[in-house]
Amino acid sequence: MTSTISTDVVAGTWTIDASHSEVGFTVRHLMSKVRGQFEKFEGKLTTGTALSETKAEATIDLNSINTRDEQRDGHLRSADFFDVENSGPMTFSSLSFDGATAKGTLTIKGVAREVELDVEFLGIENDPWGNQRIGFEANTEINRKDFGIDFNIPLDGGKLLVGDAVKIHLAVEAVLDQA
Repeated sequence: MTSTISTDVVAGTWTIDASHSEVGFTVRHLMSKVRGQFEKFEGKLTTGTALSETKAEATIDLNSINTRDEQRDGHLRSADFFDVENSGPMTFSSLSFDGATAKGTLTIKGVAREVELDVEFLGIENDPWGNQRIGFEANTEINRKDFGIDFNIPLDGGKLLVGDAVKIHLAVEAVLDQA
């Protein structure tokens, strides 16, 4: 038996529930992949009566990076990478959404670029406390150099320590704001 998720939504403004959401990434390091996440972020979703009318705004605190290695996290916060003392947060603002692909402006270190995210709508449910919740997962890949993050260390054979491609994964659960 297959279940289908309705693409009908409730019009309104939804606040991202950071305790039930994730902003994660994966990047190549030598021959392995380093995974991490940003632990502090906030945002809003605005919906119309159709899924394609969904808009998103988010702010991610780059200082909250966590790769499970404090020394590496400190280096990522430095001027070599995010330069958190001088560059402010990472932001995303959607431009369009067709129900499967979201286009928007991602800004990192003051550099704004249009990105496309593959989006899966997970549905709308009522929680046990009477709140309506909406869920999405989204994935994209960016080139970190496009955002001025170009630190690297050359290795033997012309290889580099850190890959340029960064895969970003979002799992978002948001709560409908009560009027």
